[in-house]
Amino acid sequence: MREINTLLIKDAITELFLKANFSIGEKMIQRLEIAKQQETSETAKYVLEQIIENDRIAEREQIPMCQDTGLAIVFLEIGQEVFLTGQSINEAINEGVAEAYEKGFLRKSVVIDPLFNRINTKNNTPAIIYYDYINGDKIKINVLPKGAGSENMSQIKMLTPADGIEGMKRFVVECVRQAGPNPCPPIIVGVGVGGSFEKAALLSKKALMREIDETSHYPQYAELEKELLQEINNLNIGPAGLKGKTTCLSVNIEAYPTHIAALPVAVNIGCHAYRHAAIEI
Repeated sequence: MREINTLLIKDAITELFLKANFSIGEKMIQRLEIAKQQETSETAKYVLEQIIENDRIAEREQIPMCQDTGLAIVFLEIGQEVFLTGQSINEAINEGVAEAYEKGFLRKSVVIDPLFNRINTKNNTPAIIYYDYINGDKIKINVLPKGAGSENMSQIKMLTPADGIEGMKRFVVECVRQAGPNPCPPIIVGVGVGGSFEKAALLSKKALMREIDETSHYPQYAELEKELLQEINNLNIGPAGLKGKTTCLSVNIEAYPTHIAALPVAVNIGCHAYRHAAIEI
């Protein structure tokens, strides 16, 4: 049994949200550079140049790469041999979020109630928190500051098994077509397949935590990711919706066993500000 004080988790959360908002990561910069080289449209090239310059300035100056610094979404994988001490883990996480959004001058975007009291909480809490329990004595923390422009374009549909692979592909591509320029392309598309209504949505969000160069570990799904990426880019929406080859940089699919009568499919879109960060403690 390993003892971990939740103060460590709070401090880790603060640093992760600052890092995610300030640094897009060199892998993502490289992917954008490759996309720029492959573009034939001068407008698309210019947009990609501006995105790259913006991302480099954000990292150099330690300022947000986008004005929408997002909902604070947190995934924790907690080893079953961990014994937590100190304040409650939920309180520690929310304190870490509040500290990051204050310290980094990140925009506070959370309102108290979605319908009747849309007054800002003024510290971007409460966070949206998910817990998984795993073997071992470590804790892995993943954070996603998720902006509303891309989140609002996400969809879920309860397909039937008869719809099959082609039905799933049509739904994913149609989601992106309908989204158009709204999620700030070039985008990353997270797809959750299987499970139940809510499980598919969660899988699609988890899919956005992948590194930009990481494909599915399952060959059939890796091939399906490649096919969908090509079909989406054939839509010619392009960077900032101004046409071009680069509508999407990656399609990430996560799957889970499901009911014999079901085929849930969820699409969670991430904008070009591909913000996520992780640490193990």
